[in-house]
Amino acid sequence: MKIFTSAQIRELDQYTIDHEPIKSIDLMERTAKAVMRAICEQWATTTPIIVFAGPGNNGGDALAVARLLAEANYLVSVYLFNIHGHLSADCATNRQRLRDCRLVKAFTEVTQEFDPPQLESNMLVVDGLFGSGINKPLNGGFSSLVKYINASPSRVVSIDLPSGLMCEDNTYNIRSNIIMADLTLTLQQPKLAFFFPENQPYIGKLRVLDIRISAEGIRKTDAQYNIIEETEIRPLLMGRDSYAHKGSMGNALLIAGSYGMAGAAVLAAKACLRSGAGKVTVHSPRRNNMILQISVPEAIVQLDSEDTIFSEAVDTEEYNALGIGPGLGQNETTAIALIAQLRRTQCPIVADADALNMLANHRAWLMQLPKEIIFTPHPKEFDRLEGHSADSYERLTKAREMAERQQAYVILKGHYSALCCPDGHVMFNNTGNAGMATAGSGDVLTGIITALLARGYGRKEACMVGMYLHGLAGDIAARHLGQESLIASDLIQYLPEAFKRLND
Repeated sequence: MKIFTSAQIRELDQYTIDHEPIKSIDLMERTAKAVMRAICEQWATTTPIIVFAGPGNNGGDALAVARLLAEANYLVSVYLFNIHGHLSADCATNRQRLRDCRLVKAFTEVTQEFDPPQLESNMLVVDGLFGSGINKPLNGGFSSLVKYINASPSRVVSIDLPSGLMCEDNTYNIRSNIIMADLTLTLQQPKLAFFFPENQPYIGKLRVLDIRISAEGIRKTDAQYNIIEETEIRPLLMGRDSYAHKGSMGNALLIAGSYGMAGAAVLAAKACLRSGAGKVTVHSPRRNNMILQISVPEAIVQLDSEDTIFSEAVDTEEYNALGIGPGLGQNETTAIALIAQLRRTQCPIVADADALNMLANHRAWLMQLPKEIIFTPHPKEFDRLEGHSADSYERLTKAREMAERQQAYVILKGHYSALCCPDGHVMFNNTGNAGMATAGSGDVLTGIITALLARGYGRKEACMVGMYLHGLAGDIAARHLGQESLIASDLIQYLPEAFKRLND
């Protein structure tokens, strides 16, 4: 699913108006009916409703919603803010329609002073002040109104976006001047701002309403941001030939685990085996030998010359993919071995965890890395690489720039992990849950992607399928175990079920 910018949203609205064809006021009516139905599904006609409408098309939507709710026997009071004496054409039309309707309890057009209504806990506020068109923080009377609504005990439904929240970049927004909605009814497509954790308190529960924007227009419009869907993942899965053997199913190498961190190597290796690699070799310090041999008997253990650290690059000619970094530690000898390993490796590489931390400590080495390397940082690891970011939008922008600059794949991990590709496109993963916020989850992802690369998936496909499977296994595990008790090894346990779901 594509994620469009505010400018593209306006263009698609116009494309629909021109090519359906449909009048803009009729498209607004269609939108209002979808919003009205969503509200009616959750709130009974006994719920008093207060509608706050702004002067633009979001306000026009809100006025139409108010009229439709009144016609459905809701007790509706409406406040239209026309401070500057100018309404959009469709907002003005819906103002007249609302007046003609005569079913609303009260209609107030605010032009100067505003005496706010008492908002009670049994009431529902419909927020139609501002939608996707704003590009600066709310101020003045509107900021005061937002604070008044947020301080009230009423439930709040926002049309398209919570008023005050910008569609993409909220880095310099004033957070106290954004509506904190309980439910956001966004139109046609989710907005980029919805994918950042700091914006979640304003969005509440999110529901995407289909208002039948032109499918042709959506198809023709290129989007820099997309959401990975299951229908995209299923065709990417590689089948197994009936005559397959371990030698034809991929040979993966994991360089992981310093002494005391053998668990990271174990998790990555088990995930790699469960993700279909024919052979998995784990290169680790000597003192990890017994742990690995007992914990992962299916893996081949290749011992470093040192007892406690990774100390020297190894030959990778016979391997189809390399995963490096989980539990590796940051000893300077290990750092020198790391860059030597990355420079000499010819097969696809996944660099995670301490591999990223060591590169952050030696930033000049980034220019020596092979093209199409895959990085899998969590936010703090990424900030060590690229510097502190004020918010998630800035961090994502830096990750996208890094992917283009390095011609690499950067998976910025989070609730919606984002795959930043060398061509500048970004793909959000929509599987996974908060139970996966536990030590070792990243090691499992490294193992999964390394296995898929070894199996013969392209780098982009391995990242997409790997992210989706990782999150799907977490979702299945959470259904069985609950989020609170989830640990990283549970993800490996439910990987087979995740594969089965996609294959079935």
